[in-house]
Amino acid sequence: MIHLKLYFKKPSKEARYTMSEAAMKIDYASNRGFDEVRLAQDRISSLTNHDHAKILNSGNSAILAAMAIFKGKIIIPDQGGWTGFKNIAEFLGLEAVEVPTELGIIDYDILEESINKHKPKALFITSFAGYIAEQPVKELFEVCEDGNVTLVEDASGAIGDKEKKLANGDHAHIIVASTGSPKIVNVGNGGFISTNDNNIFRKSKLILKTLKADPITCTGIAEEAKNAPEILSKTIEACNLIKKEFQSVIHKDKRGISVALKTDNPKKIGYELRKQFNVEGRSIVTVCPRYERVMIDAVCLEIKNLDPKCLENARINEIIHIVKEVIE
Repeated sequence: MIHLKLYFKKPSKEARYTMSEAAMKIDYASNRGFDEVRLAQDRISSLTNHDHAKILNSGNSAILAAMAIFKGKIIIPDQGGWTGFKNIAEFLGLEAVEVPTELGIIDYDILEESINKHKPKALFITSFAGYIAEQPVKELFEVCEDGNVTLVEDASGAIGDKEKKLANGDHAHIIVASTGSPKIVNVGNGGFISTNDNNIFRKSKLILKTLKADPITCTGIAEEAKNAPEILSKTIEACNLIKKEFQSVIHKDKRGISVALKTDNPKKIGYELRKQFNVEGRSIVTVCPRYERVMIDAVCLEIKNLDPKCLENARINEIIHIVKEVIE
């Protein structure tokens, strides 16, 4: 059995350099660092196609800032979402109603029924359901528009989508994301919120001010944002290569940045796979059922966690070979 050496995703050398330079130069006493913040906000606005962006200290802070503006119910997917949706709603005293999905994917007719039944103020989704399959965001946005519901897209895994189907402000009232490890824009910490409606920022002014990111993080985000389209494309391509080799793939025909394989014994398969992948002490294997992925027996290969240098075809073929040895 092969034990494959892989590399966990890190910020680029350029981002680490610019962050270290910023750390040496920024004078907090004189409030220097505004230029770094503005540059990061401009780069994020360019990627999301939203007029306004704010950089925060985490993705959960961005979700909190977005969710805090609502009074009443919100709706979330019954699987394939982010646990922070539930936890933050509970913290804020909001009722989070789960909409039924097809292994994380929301059908717009079912969404319309849920909106008519529950009268929610907002829908919170992730761009990729469980990171494994893209949501039909444009169609869901149109349903939300008709129902006077705010669509909030957590685009942590989809920033820089060259096809403009995901993380596109034309199809989301609010976009939030984490820029922590190992996201597409990856600086180890931070997050952001963007929108065309500046009133949203006014309503969340206290949270945005309290949980803002420091200029060093902003410098890294500005640098890493330039790499996002290429990193996302390479990750999707690597997943597509893996999907072609297995019949047990969940959502085989949909884009994703992780690959989920159905199995009767996910704990055993997950354990065996983890032994074969040496990822600098980290993991690229997730065992399901799990709300953040899918609620059936499966293992997920978290290709999104890999450093871009591990996304070349030769290395992905090595991963495929090992997985086949374990599950077949």
